[in-house]
Amino acid sequence: MANPLRKDNLKISRIWGPLTALGLALAALSFGLDQTVKWWLLTVVNMPERQHISVAPFFDLTMAWNRGVSYGLLTTHTQGLLIGVSLLICAVLWMWAARTPRPLTAAALGLIMGGALSNALDRFVHGAVADFFYFHFEGLNFALLNFVFNPADVAIVAGVGLLLYESVLEPKLN
Repeated sequence: MANPLRKDNLKISRIWGPLTALGLALAALSFGLDQTVKWWLLTVVNMPERQHISVAPFFDLTMAWNRGVSYGLLTTHTQGLLIGVSLLICAVLWMWAARTPRPLTAAALGLIMGGALSNALDRFVHGAVADFFYFHFEGLNFALLNFVFNPADVAIVAGVGLLLYESVLEPKLN
């Protein structure tokens, strides 16, 4: 029987490739970090009761439950639909990660998957995504809009940023 992971065979695995482990490691890291921070802020710090903690002149911890897609956009009470979409997107990203020959792509996809899965778990457990981080400066808040976010959101944005970097800048470097 032919090994589907060997490059000398015609058949290549659609679910595992040479860089899939890198993507999965970063997915697990971003998922674990996000869930740990959320657990600590929800249970130890008790953010649902405290609601707001000033940490620095430019940074606050603020309890927000996001029922939307990203940063509160497209708010819906149909969390099951958003969970399903997240799982479908992660399946597609996994297949992409299994086929990519580039470590940066696998890393970026792993960050996106970990963040998306962590937020999907929040939707399943809490009915919404727990957000806490709020940056502001002299009356102006993050991106001039009222964004409260979490580590999963940071992982997703970082992953998308790496994909953009790779698609726009890296081809010029080769």
